[in-house]
Amino acid sequence: GGLHSSLEEGLDAGLTVSDCREVLVQLYAYAGFPRSLNAQGELMKVVESRKQRGKKDVQGSQPGPMPSPEEMLATGTRNQTTLVGQPVKGPLFEFAPAIDQYLKAHLFGDIFVRDNLNWKTRELATVGALSAMSGVESQLKSHLAVSRNVGLSTEQLAELVPFFLSHHQDKAAEQLQSALKVLTQD
Repeated sequence: GGLHSSLEEGLDAGLTVSDCREVLVQLYAYAGFPRSLNAQGELMKVVESRKQRGKKDVQGSQPGPMPSPEEMLATGTRNQTTLVGQPVKGPLFEFAPAIDQYLKAHLFGDIFVRDNLNWKTRELATVGALSAMSGVESQLKSHLAVSRNVGLSTEQLAELVPFFLSHHQDKAAEQLQSALKVLTQD
């Protein structure tokens, strides 16, 4: 299917097995555990199939040391503030403080602290995934802004549109184009 060929394409283009694995870990926060687990299983099959065909994929690096669980909330809060460009607060987080805690400690702590994938790559993967999902326009717009904060230009992000079109992902291309238009008007 689409994921199988995308993983093959990524590995052929020079992504390491670790890069692919880490993107799929990153995206569980946006697409859910079931999809991420299934995708990891598909990656295992792709890697094994490639090995049997004599392809030698580079394994890549593992993440470095992680902060202790006690330090993770502070680390995640710093990461979130850096990525967003300011402290994140508001009525939603006052209404549901647990989600604020999970975002800070887990998403921006446990996941974004992993240094075997840089923040630009994490954001590109996130923007790509959110572009392909429905009902997440607000999060897509937010991650486009974060992408710019980590050094990706609007032009670089716009390069995803023809990529989506060339892979018959017209809905994703349309959603991304629409979000980019809103971003450049702000």
